[in-house]
Amino acid sequence: MTRTTRENRSAQGERGNAGRPADAEPSMTTDDPRAPGAQSPDAQALDAYSEVVTRVARTVLPSVASVAVRNARGTGGGSASVITSDGFLLTSAHVVEGADVVDTAFGDGTSVRADVVGRDPLSDLAVLRARGDVPSPVELGDASHLQVGQLVVALGNPLGLAGSVTAGIVSALGRSLPTRAGRVVDEVVQTDAALNPGNSGGVLADAHGRMVGVNTAVAGVGLGLAVPVNSTTREIVGALMSTGRFRRAWLGVAGAQVTLPPVVAAKVGTPTGMQVAGVVEGSPAAVAGLRRGDLVISLAGDLVTSTTQIQRRMVEGAIDHPVEITVWRNGALVDVVVVPRELA
Repeated sequence: MTRTTRENRSAQGERGNAGRPADAEPSMTTDDPRAPGAQSPDAQALDAYSEVVTRVARTVLPSVASVAVRNARGTGGGSASVITSDGFLLTSAHVVEGADVVDTAFGDGTSVRADVVGRDPLSDLAVLRARGDVPSPVELGDASHLQVGQLVVALGNPLGLAGSVTAGIVSALGRSLPTRAGRVVDEVVQTDAALNPGNSGGVLADAHGRMVGVNTAVAGVGLGLAVPVNSTTREIVGALMSTGRFRRAWLGVAGAQVTLPPVVAAKVGTPTGMQVAGVVEGSPAAVAGLRRGDLVISLAGDLVTSTTQIQRRMVEGAIDHPVEITVWRNGALVDVVVVPRELA
């Protein structure tokens, strides 16, 4: 290498360093996870997770109240959430069982008495009406859009600890939850977000702070269940707010899901159906001629593969409206017409 070449390179280096102090450190981008002070991908993900949970808590917690209940059996408690700007709150039916009036308390110090305006034990939902001002309502979402693995946040007052927040994921969808009234709630959301006594009636929220479920039961460690907020729930809540009750139709038949005989499965195109296990004497089903042992194939032209499908159809609009049921009996398909009555 010639002396001239070395001098040229030295001059270029001096020009390139012009304006920078001699002791200045070279700049280093923090986009490189190996750089000093840069966060690892795991740390970045944890920060994002924390940010979501914090935002949901900040948005939803002000609308969640603790509920103190006093009835003939003693005292109890749970949670509730404000769902309208004029003071309606949503909770679990079993939380306010046997009570006409409850006391609610919010995180901002607001305490207000509330009346139980309607309970529906068959869905484990109840609506309260505050006698005074309450915080702004929580936004209602739609559980039908949930996916397994999705982040959810549970907010309530477990074990009397007001304003508690836990987070987890949607562990499963479409679960069934037997209620104390003997009916099954369909499409229940299963989550591993920690739920404890007192969480019942609280909010299960999605990452956008929308209420997608009403926390209702603890089925085991890491196994919480919530009644979904969906079109059916909204219909029930609307009826409770306006009339204090939700009307249902009744057939008077009990059944169980069974595997259909191959010849029947091939004919109807489904491997399962509902077998009639019992018929209440004098019920619409009995009057129509349904019998124990019948295999229910379809209801109003729709295939029936489980008891919940029939239960789902027994809503207010079905009362006193004839419906055709097709059953498999003695090696043949038989059609019967049933007129559901209102469930007392």
